[in-house]
Amino acid sequence: MTNKKEIISGIIIIGNEILSGRTQDTNTSTISKWLNSLGIKVQEVRVIPDIEKIIVDTVNELRKKYDYVFTTGGIGPTHDDITASSISKAFNLTYGPHKEAMSLLEKYYKPGEFNEGRQKMAWMPTNANLIYNPTSGAPGFNVENVFCLPGVPSILKSMLGDISHKLVGGEPILSQTINLRTVESEIAKSLSMVQNNNKDVDIGSYPFFRAGKLGVAIVLRSSIQSQIDKCNLEIIKFVKEKNIEIVEKD
Repeated sequence: MTNKKEIISGIIIIGNEILSGRTQDTNTSTISKWLNSLGIKVQEVRVIPDIEKIIVDTVNELRKKYDYVFTTGGIGPTHDDITASSISKAFNLTYGPHKEAMSLLEKYYKPGEFNEGRQKMAWMPTNANLIYNPTSGAPGFNVENVFCLPGVPSILKSMLGDISHKLVGGEPILSQTINLRTVESEIAKSLSMVQNNNKDVDIGSYPFFRAGKLGVAIVLRSSIQSQIDKCNLEIIKFVKEKNIEIVEKD
């Protein structure tokens, strides 16, 4: 079987409210899981403030490094929503009312409700492609390999379906988790040996605390199911030898 080229991406979470801790970021997890199912690997996530220069510089850096870049936040109607104008600057494009977006939102709101604040949601790079929003009307947009999505998790989630057909993925990335009642130091050496034998599988170990007891979740990730299965057998073998308890999922 010929290996497809690895497709890699970056995520930029934009918003002072994330950095201040007022709002919890769940969008990284949502986007990453969705991209994995398309065979696109997330290589990097940045969380940055609503500052134009930082947005421009970060977008320009990441769009050169990755096949795809996804931004979340800062495309609403308020004064500090500056992502759309910053993306225009990053690409040296005209920022203004997008004809199709204006038309969409005009139809979405009742007569007289499409006020100046709401019209701001149709301002973006004027030649951008729209990402349709089935939840609240206001579209996201994409320019070249950069896709700009809102920060509200439920709205963002509803918009991903409109992007899937625009992306070229690799083999879908599969995963399997083994939960163990142990500590990382007890399995580190054995796990390293398994990793050395299985270069096609990413093996991660993540401590957890459940029902008052410590444990470790071992996550196996690969585009090849047979490699995950082989890896899983090798881990189960040393787990049994060490008499480590396997914890069933909740």
